[in-house]
Amino acid sequence: MNDSHQPSELLDAFELTEYEEQALQSLIELGRSTAPSLSEATGIPKARVYGVLDDLSDEGFIKIIPGRPKEYETKPPAELLDQAIENERQEYASFKKQIEDIEEEFVETLAPIYERGRDEISTTEELFHVVDVGEPSERETRSIYRNATNCVHVITKSFEYFDAVEPAVTDALERGCEIRVLFLDPELLEESNQAHQQRMRQHLNSSYPAIEYRFSAKRLPWRGTVVDPSLSYDSGAAVLLVEEEDIPLHNRQAAITDNASFVAGLERYFDLIWQYDTVDDRPNP
Repeated sequence: MNDSHQPSELLDAFELTEYEEQALQSLIELGRSTAPSLSEATGIPKARVYGVLDDLSDEGFIKIIPGRPKEYETKPPAELLDQAIENERQEYASFKKQIEDIEEEFVETLAPIYERGRDEISTTEELFHVVDVGEPSERETRSIYRNATNCVHVITKSFEYFDAVEPAVTDALERGCEIRVLFLDPELLEESNQAHQQRMRQHLNSSYPAIEYRFSAKRLPWRGTVVDPSLSYDSGAAVLLVEEEDIPLHNRQAAITDNASFVAGLERYFDLIWQYDTVDDRPNP
C-alpha cells in the first residue's frame, strides 16, 4: 500500500456514507465484531449501527455470522474491490433500463420543443462571442490567421502580442496572404510602448518585408485583426478589442466574430484609416 494514503482515503473510492466507511474500516482492522462492540469502537450511535451494518451487507461488503449475538465480518480487500465494481455495474444496468424505458416518450416529447428552440436561434444570427484577453484571445487570433486565404489586416498599438502569433503569421505569408498593419502613431504611445513598437518595426523590416505597415494619425476606438473580408458579405472573421483605458488589460475581453457583414464593416473602417488618416512619413527604425 502507498504509505501516503490512509485506509480512510482509499475507502473514499467506494462512495460510502461516513458511518458505513467507519464501520467497514473498523471491521477490516478487527476482522470480526458484534454491533455493540463496533459502535463502541467507531462512535457510531447504537441506534444507527445495525442499519449501517445491514446496508453494508446488502451492498455485499460484509457477511453476517449468525449467533447470539450476531457477528459481522468483512470480505478480504481484493474481494471488496470486486464487489464495488459489481455494485457499480448493477447500478449502471438499472439506470440504463430506466433510460430505455422512457426513451421513446422522452424523444417524442422533447424533440419538438428542442427544434422550436433551434428555429428561433437560426432566425437571429449571433453577431459575436467574447473571450478573455491573453492566451484565449491569442489562440483565437492564431486560428483566424491559419484560416486566412486572402488577406489579414491588423490594427494595433505596437503589436506587443506578435511573438504569440508569429508562426501563424509566417504560415499566412507562405500561403500568399497579404498582411497590412496599422500601428498607432508613436507620438500617441507611452514611452515603453514606443520602444516596443520600434523593436517590432525593426523585426518586421528585417524578417517580414512583405508586411506593409502605416501609422494611424489619431487614437482609435478599437484594435484587432480582420481576415478575408468581403464586400459581398459572404466571408471573413475578426478578433477585436475596444479601447478601455481605465480597465487593466487582463480584465478585458475580446470579441470574436465571423459575421460577414460585420467583418466587412470593420474592413471598410480599416481601409478608410489606411488611405486617409495615416502618418506614413515616419522614418524606418
